[in-house]
Amino acid sequence: MYWTLELASYLADAPWPATKDELIDYAIRTGAPLEVVENLQDIEDDEDEIYDSILEIWPDYPTSDDYLWNEDEY
Repeated sequence: MYWTLELASYLADAPWPATKDELIDYAIRTGAPLEVVENLQDIEDDEDEIYDSILEIWPDYPTSDDYLWNEDEY
């Protein structure tokens, strides 16, 4: 399983919180690349697991806190 910023961006607007199956369904319905679906399928199966954000799937996903600009200036 590997994630890139481009692949993870397909899940940015997913209906969080969601289960693994819901995320796979969302990826298929939105036309995400096959790699996204395969990455989601590679997540360990735990039917009761609910993911609250992309950070629980890919902890290295960049957030606004990762950028060093002052939002008050813009």
